[in-house]
Amino acid sequence: MFDDLPPDLPRLRTLETWLALTLDRVRKQITTLERQEQERQHGEQARPPEPDWLIEYGLNRDAIPNAVHVGWCRMAGKRSKPTDSDTARRAIAGGVTACGFCRPDSELGILDG
Repeated sequence: MFDDLPPDLPRLRTLETWLALTLDRVRKQITTLERQEQERQHGEQARPPEPDWLIEYGLNRDAIPNAVHVGWCRMAGKRSKPTDSDTARRAIAGGVTACGFCRPDSELGILDG
């Protein structure tokens, strides 16, 4: 029948126990990975949309804007707040620095003067 299995009952029972324990571990790992994947997908779906524009502010409480970024820019600091294109345009026109990495001035159609 099956030549690769032990010929006696005690070793077959041991093998059966080992396989049952191993199958239990595999099923638990599958459950864990499925839960993690569901959480990851939920996180992606629940993530708020990326803003179109960001204005980055300085350190102090009454901080003034110190840079304008495109919404996807990873150079924007943690003190950045979403804004609309008109506000971003006015900020650059008013002297706020346009990020040299994401170039919001080019994206907004503001020509270097």
